[in-house]
Parts: sequence; C-alpha cells; structure tokens
Amino acid sequence: MSFDNAYEALSEGTDDSRWAFGTGFDDPLSGVDTTVPSGVDAAELAAYCLMLGDDALVMSHRLQEWCTNAPELEDEVALANIGLDLLGQARLLLARAGKADGTGRGEDELAFLRDSGGFRNVRLVELSNGDFAFSVARLLVFSTWRLARFQRLTSSADQVLAAIAAKGVKELVYHRDYAAQWTVRLGDGTELSHEKMQAGLDAVWPYTAELFEGADAELRAEFDDVLAQVLSAATLRLPSASPVAESGGREGRHTDELVSLLAEMQSVARAHPGATW
Repeated sequence: MSFDNAYEALSEGTDDSRWAFGTGFDDPLSGVDTTVPSGVDAAELAAYCLMLGDDALVMSHRLQEWCTNAPELEDEVALANIGLDLLGQARLLLARAGKADGTGRGEDELAFLRDSGGFRNVRLVELSNGDFAFSVARLLVFSTWRLARFQRLTSSADQVLAAIAAKGVKELVYHRDYAAQWTVRLGDGTELSHEKMQAGLDAVWPYTAELFEGADAELRAEFDDVLAQVLSAATLRLPSASPVAESGGREGRHTDELVSLLAEMQSVARAHPGATW
C-alpha cells in the first residue's frame, strides 16, 4: 500500500480528510441517546457544557502556543497532544451545548463567532503562558481539578455528558501525571529550577479559587490532597496567596489576555466565514 503523502495515509480507511481532529478514533458518542433526558433542565445543561467546553478550548490554545517553544522536542509533542485532547473535549461539549440550548449552534459557531463576553471559561486558562514552570503549574492545577470533576460526571443523568466525561477521564489522568512529573523534576531539581517552579505555583494559585465556585467540599478536599502529595515530593510549599480580587470568568468578565487570544484564534474563521478545508 502506498500513499503520495502523509495526509492520505492518516485518512486511509475512514475517508475523512479532517484527520487532525481525531480521524481513526472511536466515536465516544456512538450509540448514545442524544435527547435531553426528562428531569434535566436543558438550559442548565447547555450552560454547564459551555463552561467546560470553553475551559478546554482556551486551555488548548495556550498549550498549542508551546509548539516550537518548549524546552525539549519530546515536550512539544506532549503538550501538543494534551492540547489536542482538550480540543476534542471542547468540540464535544460545545456541540452538546448548542443542541441542548435549542439554538442549533454548532461547535464552530460557538468557538469562532462569540466575543470574549460570551465565553464562560475561568480566568486561569486565559492567562498568558509565562515561563515553562508557570505553564506546568497551571496544567497541574487545571488537570487535577478537571479530572476530579469529570470522574463525577461519568454518572451524569445526561448520557452524552457522561460519555464525554468517560472519554475525558482517560486523557486527564495522563495530563495530570505529565504535569506532576514536571513539577517534581523542577521542584526537586536545582536551586534555580526550584525557585522558578515555586514562583509558577505562587502566580497560579490566586486563580485557583474560581475553579471551585459552587463546587462541593469533597471535590476541593480531593484536589487539595493530590496537590499536597505532589508538592511534598517536589519539596515545594503550598502557596498561601489570597484569590484575585476580581474573578467572574463564568459570567463573561475576562482579562484583556482573552481578547488577544480570541483575535488570533478566530481570525481565519471570521475572515472566511463558512469556509471549509
């Protein structure tokens, strides 16, 4: 069997030219009833999926920015793969939000045609990457919280959300492990790497509280226990900084950094509306 180029090889067997978006993988929603169950508030379901989808979409974009900038080639590939996992989660969640809210908006419309005030992600994910230690600290916090959240969502009354969560749990276990390993390596490394890892944690910590707004105490306790174990192994101290004075990402109040991010992420789709490739 021969191919003229790598793209043909990747799409072989599926006849799907969108290979970069998961061609060849099983559909996590295959056989799942996509109607909103009775007893589930469709508007609340849509808002919840939009929140989780926006978190994943914006975080994915920040991770993609490490391509050609990571300290080692292996980490460029790892961060790109983590970003691709989150992009896949974002696509499924945004599609679910558009169906549940009854507007019929697709994933592309929600990703590319909303202004910053329409996004419901936490501010943590929209902050600029900073140095590698900052990004590792953010990924550790984000993946630890999201894994605990998704584990609970696998028993959601909405079968679609439960299926998305079941797929996401497998991915997030790796994301958390990757971030934890780098946290220990840097924290328990040289004096300089220790200082940078601690500084990264200290900078991220004030934005952590927004992840737990409205969450149960058990989820927060699980998160704190995991962080305590990782930081102990890394010889790092748990930051004590207070939450940022202004949050509100879940209500559409964001930093200027999200505006800049969206200007880049949405530029092609807005310049060529409706285009396919």
